[in-house]
Amino acid sequence: MPHDTRTVLLASATALLDGGGVEAVTLREVGRLSGVSHMAPYKHFQDKESLLAVIATRELDRLADMIDRAADTPYDPGGTLRSVLHAYVSWALEHPVRFRLIYGGPWTCPRPELEKAAERTAELMSDVVRRCQNSGEMPGRDPQRCTCLLLAAVHGAVQLQLAGHLTSGTEPDAIVDDLLDLLRSTR
Repeated sequence: MPHDTRTVLLASATALLDGGGVEAVTLREVGRLSGVSHMAPYKHFQDKESLLAVIATRELDRLADMIDRAADTPYDPGGTLRSVLHAYVSWALEHPVRFRLIYGGPWTCPRPELEKAAERTAELMSDVVRRCQNSGEMPGRDPQRCTCLLLAAVHGAVQLQLAGHLTSGTEPDAIVDDLLDLLRSTR
């Protein structure tokens, strides 16, 4: 067994989550899959929700890092925003259960670490939008509200795709492109 039991527990929980949704994740099953006692997970996580909050936080941190890396490349305002949103769509479609976990919870109490990760992700996305606005690629409205508009469209397109409600030939990336083109035309 690797030295870092917590890391192994998180990997097992993530595999259970990906394979069967939130319902499949129990601390007992996480312990069994990790090769430790069924009580070992309780040494690292207060309860199932705490464990899921750590997974959601890690995923938000991954998203933030992806946005940050894209923002660090030579900047093409419209292209960077488009790339970030396409990567976001790809991540959500590759990991639909994680996507739903982050944005749907089962959060019954405040999760400061999750809130902090969500704020960082939103701020990095707003920075990309702000740069796009400063270059004239998007209308110069409130960057946080523009970010919310973009994310609402991305989330809606992903949810429609996951539910099988997009018409044949319509993909979430195409919806993102259409929205960005529309916003560019209104500047």
